[in-house]
Amino acid sequence: MQNINFDTRLRRKAQAVNYALKKILDFQQMNDDLAEVLNYAINTPGKRIRSVLVLWCHEMLKGQMDHNAEMASAAIELVHTYSLIHDDLPSMDDDDLRRGVPTCHRVFDEGSAILAGDAMLTLAFEVLAREIDPPVMALKLIGQLAHNAGPSGMIGGQIADLKAEQTECDQEILEYIHTNKTAKMFRCAAAMGAICGGANKKQQESLIEYGEKIGLCFQITDDILDLSASSEELGKTAGKDVIAVKCTYPAVVGMETAQKIQKQLTEEAIAALKPFGKKAEILRQLALSLLERTK
Repeated sequence: MQNINFDTRLRRKAQAVNYALKKILDFQQMNDDLAEVLNYAINTPGKRIRSVLVLWCHEMLKGQMDHNAEMASAAIELVHTYSLIHDDLPSMDDDDLRRGVPTCHRVFDEGSAILAGDAMLTLAFEVLAREIDPPVMALKLIGQLAHNAGPSGMIGGQIADLKAEQTECDQEILEYIHTNKTAKMFRCAAAMGAICGGANKKQQESLIEYGEKIGLCFQITDDILDLSASSEELGKTAGKDVIAVKCTYPAVVGMETAQKIQKQLTEEAIAALKPFGKKAEILRQLALSLLERTK
């Protein structure tokens, strides 16, 4: 495995997530119209980073992927994809592109996009309740995902992000938005991988810290790329943060300081992996790849 480069390993793991998602959707009994929207949204070419993080944390602890980790990775991807569908709606960011293709509400219609997002969110919890064994693990995973994706996590961050548009934003508000809107879902992915892998308390705390740090770095990179990359590179409309007067790191602290914070977060994330030694090498590579990404 050491001779296989990082990008190849990431693509292979993403393919495993895609296969799990296909199995889940194929198993569902739903009408053709809803199935078409769900399949369109799920099959857009995402990197599946949060889902892969679940799998890599689990494998570091347990040695190989199992059914529980596979289903947990699919569940968090369903929640993430739902959030993107809703985020792109006219009432939110009003975007025409996502992952390099037209957004769900542009291909179908706004009502279909909303319902597809709702379906993915509820399906994620059905998957965890139905597929995870033992039940105590299912309960922990459901609690973890609900907490980090809900009002005290992603949804809380998203509404704060909306309210901060066109207003003066300080670093405290900025950190609240980015931690909740983005970093908590990375934190959740690491925690879900830890749960599936049977982590002890200290191991879980280390992985949660790692997940939150790389999640913050991921969002700061997004802020920077919105200014420096093209729409083709990003797979979504570039420059929208400036037009909407969004609360971003370059806007609040400046580009140079934002880049310094990026590097510091990456160093702290890697330091959190120290207890795992060489077993955590792929997670170290992931942290560095998120720092250096250009799209």
